[in-house]
Amino acid sequence: MRARKLFIGRNIRRIREENGQTQAVFAKQLGISTSYLNQIENNQRHVTAPVLLALAENFSVDIASLSENDSDRLLADMAEAIADPLFKGQQPSAQDLKLVTQNTPSVARAFLAMHQALRRAGEQLAELDDTLERSGGLNEPTPYEEVRDFFHYLDNYIHELDIAAEKLAEDLRGTTRNRVRTLADHLERNHRVRVSIGGAATGAEAIRRYDPVSRVLSVNPKAPPSTHAFQLAHQIGLLEHADTMTAIIDKAGFRTEDAASVCRIGLANYFAGSALLPYGEFLASSGELRHDLELLADRFGASIEQVAHRLSTLQRPGNKGIPFFFARVDQAGNITKRHSATKLQFARFGSACPLWNVHNAFSTSARILRQLAETPDGMRYLCLATAVTKPNGGFRDPVQRYALAFGCEIKHAGALVYADDLDLESDTAFEPIGISCRICERSDCHQRAVPPLKRRLSVDPNSRDTIPYSFD
Repeated sequence: MRARKLFIGRNIRRIREENGQTQAVFAKQLGISTSYLNQIENNQRHVTAPVLLALAENFSVDIASLSENDSDRLLADMAEAIADPLFKGQQPSAQDLKLVTQNTPSVARAFLAMHQALRRAGEQLAELDDTLERSGGLNEPTPYEEVRDFFHYLDNYIHELDIAAEKLAEDLRGTTRNRVRTLADHLERNHRVRVSIGGAATGAEAIRRYDPVSRVLSVNPKAPPSTHAFQLAHQIGLLEHADTMTAIIDKAGFRTEDAASVCRIGLANYFAGSALLPYGEFLASSGELRHDLELLADRFGASIEQVAHRLSTLQRPGNKGIPFFFARVDQAGNITKRHSATKLQFARFGSACPLWNVHNAFSTSARILRQLAETPDGMRYLCLATAVTKPNGGFRDPVQRYALAFGCEIKHAGALVYADDLDLESDTAFEPIGISCRICERSDCHQRAVPPLKRRLSVDPNSRDTIPYSFD
């Protein structure tokens, strides 16, 4: 397979500026000419292996950290946004979009924010025309959207909290008590917080309740131990690392206080997951158990969702795990949680591709489904999916049901137990999937729900196929 050329001029320029060097001095240390360095920094020339090795030797740069995953995500988001009918007229080429995301990522993000504002305003105008004048924040992304994108562009890895969580796990490892009792003792000993299994968290929809006055933390008695442990670790994160979280939130520069509050919850959740599944130990176990989700869940006393989500965050510089994607999908096909360390990017608007195996998971409860899939860009993936049901009480209480999607590029499939008996070499073994119908270019998909936004429809009244239209 032909190697992909690496255009990382923005990263090279950042490294040079952080070291306070001119192009002439920096080029000399890399063993190249100043004009060649200038071309690299402007993405007119790709970076060669000798230059990468010189960077690693002279500036202690982790070569793996120079990958353009961030640009890949921006490029996918830009391609989807530019396909919107809002942007009529001449469409920029794929190369133009690539140049924008590589050279001026802040401009790309500003464009995406503008597109979100325009789209949201249009929807509000169509549905709530009579209340538009009274609404104050229609042109702003929702707090959850803003926080979701914050984690998305950080590879869902927060180094300061990950290190702190790993230290907590190490400090508590010596005890012989079960993990929930150990975390409860830690809260009482260090923060005078008493843990109650029940108390204020006994309702059908209650999971955790903390009273800062009485200093009582209540968790739902019907929830499994893995949830109890997660909620206790969440509270420890809020109490012990509030300053770190505040610094991260301040640096992010969220538009509203609501977004900052949502992010604080997300950061506490990140800390909890990292404490229960500490980076080094979990990464080693993942390789040893060949990423078997059920075996990992059993070893760490965690849920399948906790394990799959944590695997998608193992992107510590210098010690990265396999890049995974992870998503949670409801029964209507809406993606309620998403992250991808791979090139596979999820639809920001609308439902997921109907050919994706995650939809089949709802009819095969407690089984892990496998799918070899190929996206329109030619990338191939091993996709796993399983349904999760969370009953909260008695017969009349609501039941939360959703599906988890998890997977990696096919080049990493050999490290997963799920690929052992699959034919990874056969082209016919791979099913064509997309991101969503509105931006998918496949013309022969029998499950297409809507035509692609960028294509002109062709409707023939004298002909009827499975899909009642074609497009240019």
